[in-house]
Amino acid sequence: MNKDDESMRGWSAPLINESEIFGSLGDRRGTVLFLGRYTANEVSGVLAKMGFFKEARKRGLWPIVTDLDSSEYPPLQRFRIFHRKMIPDRLIVDLKIREGVFTPAGKEIAPAPLREFSTLVFEWLTLQNPEAEFSEKQGSLPGQQHPGLGMSKRIMDIFIYLGKTVGKDGLLAFPAYYHNAVLFSRYFKFVEPSKEAEVQTIRRTFNHVPIKQMAWIVHLGCLKNADGSAYEWRAEEQVLPLARDVREHFESRAYRERVKDGLDRRRFSIDWDEFERKHQGD
Repeated sequence: MNKDDESMRGWSAPLINESEIFGSLGDRRGTVLFLGRYTANEVSGVLAKMGFFKEARKRGLWPIVTDLDSSEYPPLQRFRIFHRKMIPDRLIVDLKIREGVFTPAGKEIAPAPLREFSTLVFEWLTLQNPEAEFSEKQGSLPGQQHPGLGMSKRIMDIFIYLGKTVGKDGLLAFPAYYHNAVLFSRYFKFVEPSKEAEVQTIRRTFNHVPIKQMAWIVHLGCLKNADGSAYEWRAEEQVLPLARDVREHFESRAYRERVKDGLDRRRFSIDWDEFERKHQGD
């Protein structure tokens, strides 16, 4: 993802079909390829086809510049999109991704069977509007430097399209923050039913608390377990199934019953006094 400030020019209009994007890869020795297959321009073609550029223009984020870096080992790729200039203050998208195989050995998934399956693994993902500012009404989430893009569904559609195009059985993420897991939960399920139940329990117990406020309550250690200790967020594997049998696993009665059982085992409370104290001093 590093190189040419001119790399996005010529991609302002969506391409017509997949064959026009991927149809003539040929021999590209010495070229940095995304997922070992596609040039930066071909990735740009997918973004155009899926409407990302159109939405970027609506938000005043044009022109844009891409940066593709495949130098990290083990094979991990970083794809970034910037507004106008390739500098940190203009960063729009920062994606670290690799291909992998998920092995369920040792996971709390019984009695529902789950086979080993191929994935696109999202090691890191930032989506932000560098030209927007936080307001008193719309504050930041933990870890945010700028407001979000407001394009989560379109971005997810792009990832699903990409995963299917390269023949993967699923997408795999490790949500770094509690609010990431909640935002992803529309598409993703945790591999371990107990973790799925944990997140669902918090959401159901505090469904009257706005997600941004809840994100800070968790981040500041003000969500308490039943014994009074601070709840600590721990990232675990969250899967968006693409293959039919993998999807059926997470839709199975066995998986759903394990989640349901877990909903009755955890109890949480909020220390509002501690939250007000910490949040004011943050």
